[in-house]
Amino acid sequence: MDIIHLLPDSVANQIAAGEVVQRPASVIKELMENAVDAGASTIDVLVQDAGRTSIQVIDDGKGMSETDARMAFERHATSKIAKAEDLFKLCTMGFRGEALASIAAVAQVKLTTRTADQDVGVQLYLEGSHVISQEVCSCPVGANFEVSNLFFNVPARRKFLKSNQTELNNIIQDFERIALVNPSVSFSLSSGGNRLMQLPAGSHLQRIVGIFGKKLGEQLLPLQVETSLVKISGFVGKPEAARKKNSSQYLFVNGRFMRHPRFHYAVMEAFNHLIPDGDQVPYFIFFQVDPANIDVNIHPTKTEIKFENEQEIWSIIVAAVRDALGKFNAVPTIDFDVEGRPDIPAYDAKGLTDVKVPRVQVNPSYNPFASRSESRKPERQWEKLYEQATASQNTQNTPSTQNLFPDSQEMSSQHFQYKGQYILTAVQSGLMMVDQRRAHVRILYERYMKQMREHTAATQGLLFPELLELSPSDAVLLTSILDDVRALGFDITPLGGGAFSIVGTPSEQINPVAVVQQMVESVKMQDGNHDDALHHQLALVLAQNNAIEVGEVLTPIQMETLIGDLFQCENPNLSPNGKTILTILTQEMIDKMFN
Repeated sequence: MDIIHLLPDSVANQIAAGEVVQRPASVIKELMENAVDAGASTIDVLVQDAGRTSIQVIDDGKGMSETDARMAFERHATSKIAKAEDLFKLCTMGFRGEALASIAAVAQVKLTTRTADQDVGVQLYLEGSHVISQEVCSCPVGANFEVSNLFFNVPARRKFLKSNQTELNNIIQDFERIALVNPSVSFSLSSGGNRLMQLPAGSHLQRIVGIFGKKLGEQLLPLQVETSLVKISGFVGKPEAARKKNSSQYLFVNGRFMRHPRFHYAVMEAFNHLIPDGDQVPYFIFFQVDPANIDVNIHPTKTEIKFENEQEIWSIIVAAVRDALGKFNAVPTIDFDVEGRPDIPAYDAKGLTDVKVPRVQVNPSYNPFASRSESRKPERQWEKLYEQATASQNTQNTPSTQNLFPDSQEMSSQHFQYKGQYILTAVQSGLMMVDQRRAHVRILYERYMKQMREHTAATQGLLFPELLELSPSDAVLLTSILDDVRALGFDITPLGGGAFSIVGTPSEQINPVAVVQQMVESVKMQDGNHDDALHHQLALVLAQNNAIEVGEVLTPIQMETLIGDLFQCENPNLSPNGKTILTILTQEMIDKMFN
């Protein structure tokens, strides 16, 4: 009995959708790329519930005819290529012909489109790869895709979508990538009726500033080089723009975003010895190469690209970035234009005849080792001071052996601080060493976690409010976690346009703007739906900014309080990020050191 058979198109499309349509952001990416390929000058993106309920992409491109609109949803139907050789001269974003078919297989899609040579357009409605209706309608030139109820027929895929905030962050990320490489196109992004970004057409630098803000724009250096292999343009950050993580780093080739770890390493190689190890600098680098020298047909997402001359381009990148840095750090050249400058009189030896040359008086009989007269000999006061200090130390400051090695207590009441970092305390089992900063971070972390659970945090009002300005994506993220940030004692008011006013903080010792920015960055890194994960990140950032620093000298009372508070914590052994807080040198280990 024959058991091999062809899969139905609907099933094949759902399988393909597993690679092409991974989340709502994938749908937006594919539809925006199609709009760019259609020659649109304006692209508007609207989402509801982070794309779960509705995704709408509207463009003013050339549109589609009735036949093309119907054919576009067939698998492997495309207008970008006609034969295999076309893969090596691609100038468009899409070419596989899988995106629309995959989207229609896992969602409800309504397409409204019209071309400039037609008086009326067409409206198609599809559900699960099946055409439900097709009718003539009146609409502007271009295309309007509305994707509803994503993964409605694949419940397992819908179940594994992340939180709305995580999915919205992914949407913003893909939106920014396409907007960055197409500055001549006007873009807008709205979520739940709120306009998140409005990006008018302009230059590459204007687009970067529009997305990431003026502060980043002021920290960028222009990059420009043209060779027979590649043309490179864009911007790299100054060394002072380096950050530990989450720097804006983008590589594009022929108008397409790409991931290329080797080229990223080339950029960082140019900053060797200019920034601390582990820091990252922002960069926006655009490559123009012959399409025949690259292969973009590696993965359906088309972000992995192979270069024929990868090693040569690597060297060009390093040289180009170093050249940009060299121009930034160059010593000003001598300016020989003296027009309008004051005249400086030249040296005239004749006018100095009456000036006496200074002379140095030398005593040839001077002996520095000869004894001085008794009248000028200073009193030897240090001997008396030493005796007094020794007596005082012996009577007041020297701890007794009973305090150092108690028999009746587990922990000594006497603590010693070593190099402003560790606290040493004698215990029955040996010598305990505590990292004072990590211990304080653990104490504050558990205190802040309790405050968020019980909403008991106190707020200290600022005399002068602090202004916080964020990029559109970061502003969306902060707005979504604002209640949790307020539960820590911050009083923050949104002003619109990515600006926030901080009028109250939980402590006077912190920089509120820097701390809130770190909170946003840390929440970006965590990928979870639970409030506990969010609270952990927020409490950890605040604790790290409020904790005592390495090198800070503590009094005996402060050390005693710190150790006491540490052992009241739920986990005194490890810091919130899993690092060791304390260790004990046992008596056995100490004895071995002296054998």
